[in-house]
Order: sequence, then C-alpha cells, then structure tokens
Amino acid sequence: MGSGVHEQQRSLTQGEVLPLTSSSQSEGSYEGMKHTRSVLNSLFSGALAGAVAKTAVAPLDRTKIIFQVSSNRFSAKEAYRLIYRTYLKDGFLSLWRGNSATMVRVIPYAAIQFCAHEQYKRLLGGYYGFQGKVLPPVPRLLAGSLAGTTAAMLTYPLDMVRARMAVTPKEMYSNILHVFARISQEEGIKTLYRGFTPTILGVVPYAGLSFFTYETLKKLHAEQSGRAHPYSYERLTFGACAGLIGQSASYPLDVVRRRMQTAGVTGHTYGTIIGTMREIVSEEGFIRGLYKGLSMNWVKGPIAVGISFTTFDLTQILLRKLHQMGFTR
Repeated sequence: MGSGVHEQQRSLTQGEVLPLTSSSQSEGSYEGMKHTRSVLNSLFSGALAGAVAKTAVAPLDRTKIIFQVSSNRFSAKEAYRLIYRTYLKDGFLSLWRGNSATMVRVIPYAAIQFCAHEQYKRLLGGYYGFQGKVLPPVPRLLAGSLAGTTAAMLTYPLDMVRARMAVTPKEMYSNILHVFARISQEEGIKTLYRGFTPTILGVVPYAGLSFFTYETLKKLHAEQSGRAHPYSYERLTFGACAGLIGQSASYPLDVVRRRMQTAGVTGHTYGTIIGTMREIVSEEGFIRGLYKGLSMNWVKGPIAVGISFTTFDLTQILLRKLHQMGFTR
C-alpha cells in the first residue's frame, strides 16, 4: 500500500517535471540547430564570396605580385606590357597561373574570415548589449581585426605557396603539392611561415578597416534611406570603399610579406620586417618601393572586396529565403 502511494507520487512528480525538461531541451536543441545553420551558411557564403572575387581579379593580382617582388619600376604601361607578354608567350589561361593555389587558400580563408566575423559580432554584441544590432565603432573595428587574424593564422602556408607559384615559371613548380614538397626539402618547413609576422601586422588594419567601413556605410545608408537592405550596386560601392581604405592602410606590409615569401627564388635574403623595409627603401625609395603596385591595387582591391562583400550578403539572403521556403533544413 505504502509502496503504491510512493510509486504514484514518483509518477506524479515525474509527470510534472518531464514536460518542463522536455521543453527546455527542445528549446536548447532548436537554438543549437539555429546557430549551427548560421555558422554553416556563413562558411559557405564566405567561401563562395572569396572564390568569385579572387578569380575575377586574378590576372591583376598576379601582375601586382610580380612587381612587388622585383626591383623593376611599376607603371600602368609596364603592367600592361607584362600582361600582354605573358599572354603571347604562355597563352590566355597563363594569366590565371597560381589561381588554383589561390583558390585552395582563399576558399578556406574567406570562409573562416566571414564566419569568424559573424561570430565575433555576436559575442561582442552580447558583451556590449548590442545583440542583433549594429555594433558601436570600436567593437565593430575589433570584430573585423579578430576575424582577419583568425583566418590568416589558420591558412598562412597556403598564401606562401600561392605567392611562390605566381612569381615562378611553371617548369619550377608543377602543382601545389610540388611547391610544399620542394620548399620543405630545400628550405625547411619553417620557410612555409616566412613573412607570417608582417602578414598578421598587416591583416589587423586591413580586415579591421574593411569590415568596419562596410558595416558603417550600410548603417549610415539604412539611417538615411530607411531601407534595411541596400541594392546590389550600393553593396558593391560600399565594398569598394572598404577595400580602398583597408588595402591602402596596410599596403607596405603587404610588399614586405611578398618579398619575404619569395626570397628563396629571387636571390634575396630578407630576414626581418625592419631589415626588409630598409633594403627596399635603400634600393628603390620609400614610395616607389613600399608602395609599388598600389595604383593597381586601387583598381583591383575595390573590385575584389566589393564583389566579395556583395556575394557574401546576397548568398546569406538567398540561403535564408531557401530555408524559409522549406528547401533547406
């Protein structure tokens, strides 16, 4: 009899508690799925954005790198001659030499960078009490810098390989794996991280200012126009401004990084950031050396960053619409 009462009490207690536990677990599971979907969407959108943007400007990017790592004076006329000579000698597709290595690097880099930026915005938004809203200026700048740093740290060796392929004839390195193998055997594994420090120092202002500028312009546009979502051409314009400001601020470190990455095949022995800068300035001058190719970057950079930001935003919007229509889970 007593046993039956206790069992009934246990049964009632369980009956009262279980629905609450089930509801709590259900809500937690839903939030977890929602967050996972958001992360996956950001990764896919970022990967696509990086691939489209870099492929669009690959010939200009390759030309810029060749001038960055040489002592030849840069001009628009010389850049055109280099592109034309490359086309005549090796064919049209040779203008995209090294783009396969770029894709191997830029797809994970862009995926990580855009995804990390969304997560840092969420974390900083929660910390500063701006969850779901546009962050204040300082956290907005910090989110971009942290995102760029995270992506650069995780994908740096791929950037090194891409730079080597861009400045060498195809007889020297047959494919990406061949570059890794030769560098490791002939120069040591540490060489894969040569130029890492200037990369990180450069990516902080570059990524920070790029994301900051783009987010700020979107915020100002929404306030002035009353439209939450800019048109595609407006997104391209905002992205172009972001790329122009971000790349101009960090360009000298980009030159230093390229010189250090390609030292093994250009006959130089660049060892430190300051030493590399001194050698460049003494041989080529401050502006002509450290800002070599910047005018081309003012053409290439805004186009690439504009395409990148626009592709990311539009892909995110498309994926959300597909989910609402039931095409994705």
